Amino acid sequence: MRYVFQPPPQAALPIAGSDLLFPVHRIYCIGRNYGEHAREMGHNPEREPPFFFQKNPDNLRVDGKFPYPPGSSEVHFEIELVVALSSGGKNISREDALNHVYGYAVGLDMTRRDLQGKAKKAGRPWEVGKAFEHSAPCSRLYAAAAIGHPVNGQIWLDVNGERRQSASLNQMIWDVADQISTISALFELAPGDLIMTGTPAGVGATVIGDKLHGHIDGVGDLFVEVI
Repeated sequence: MRYVFQPPPQAALPIAGSDLLFPVHRIYCIGRNYGEHAREMGHNPEREPPFFFQKNPDNLRVDGKFPYPPGSSEVHFEIELVVALSSGGKNISREDALNHVYGYAVGLDMTRRDLQGKAKKAGRPWEVGKAFEHSAPCSRLYAAAAIGHPVNGQIWLDVNGERRQSASLNQMIWDVADQISTISALFELAPGDLIMTGTPAGVGATVIGDKLHGHIDGVGDLFVEVI
């Protein structure tokens, strides 16, 4: 097949313990999936129907660097469990959902909060705040066949050695199986899809020079420097 220009390289994540790469298709992100985070963002944490937005596959960054983006003076960190799917489909049942999971990673949903806030007030989409270049730093993938499916582990983020976010995965309003089932009723999920499963309370601004250390029990660690 011939193209008018060379296509960009396939977005992919490294896999722990393997020289293979996981090709990324789409990135779905759930909003306000921990009650305390919903409160700190000024929303009711009651279990309402979940909503999703997207990042672009080439927003992923796997080298431990986060270049501070242009157009914003308030870029926030959001630590999240990342789910990687090895198979997809439509209308996946909650009971079958975890059978579609290849593995898990530790990720950051970096957010231009000031631009997101302006978009919210104007009733506009969030892409300017969420889907900018390098906005999804991510660790290696860890296969579910090796680590299982994390449910009750701690998720936390330190900034320059100070704990800023901390919660348990079991505090998600919508768990991983719920999210897969819900998204598959709206989109046809595919192998290579990622789901960023929401962030706990404690989000805040970062500046150039900050060193971020994210951790999820049973999954692993993510180290990122803001440059």
